[in-house]
Amino acid sequence: MSGTLYLIPSLLGEAAAVDDALPPAVLARIHAIDDFVVENAKSARRFLSACGYPKPLQGVRMAVLDEHTAPEEVDALLAPLAAGHDMGLLSEAGAPAVADPGARLVECAHRARHSVAPLVGPSSLLLALMASGLEGQRFRFLGYLPASALERGEAIVKLEGESRTRDETQLFIETPYRGDALLQDLVRSCRPDTRLAVAVDLTLPSQAIRSDTIAGWRAQAAPLGKRPAVFLLLAGKAKKRG
Repeated sequence: MSGTLYLIPSLLGEAAAVDDALPPAVLARIHAIDDFVVENAKSARRFLSACGYPKPLQGVRMAVLDEHTAPEEVDALLAPLAAGHDMGLLSEAGAPAVADPGARLVECAHRARHSVAPLVGPSSLLLALMASGLEGQRFRFLGYLPASALERGEAIVKLEGESRTRDETQLFIETPYRGDALLQDLVRSCRPDTRLAVAVDLTLPSQAIRSDTIAGWRAQAAPLGKRPAVFLLLAGKAKKRG
């Protein structure tokens, strides 16, 4: 009998309180696992320590799965499952396998007919959508927009048009050091009636969430600084012809 791959949401920042983010049943499950696949071993050990992991961290078996892991190496990471041991998949922050290399491990687990079990915990994307006041029935996550300023500007115009046509909220993220540049491009490129929400430092004491029209953002600038943020955009509805 094979083990189960548990998908473990991690904290969205070091200042987040474990007891506020993870229910007792999830903590108990984490405590019972000896084998983990992680994006970064150092931050994973820090997370396990914050969770009150009861065993010596030096003895925890951790395999790294990141953007540099070759596709042919992923299947081998599931060896503990085949041996009947449960495993935990940990992302750097938030829900694993969402905008995260762990999705490849989950795919391999399903292909090998192993059990996969997602656990309850913080997801920055859903938390941001909940708090945005934008369209919550039709939404699309786009990951990262292009790094090039020219390509990013073209992408913003395109996604605004798609949002208007579909009446659909567009979600995307950016590395903290490019967050202000992205915000400036959005405020400059989008129409005044388009709505933009930005959720920064979710679940942390420094959390800030603002949802406003582009006209409102232009009237009152709000630099983000180098902090993790989720951006959500909803264009005004397309006018019907006739």
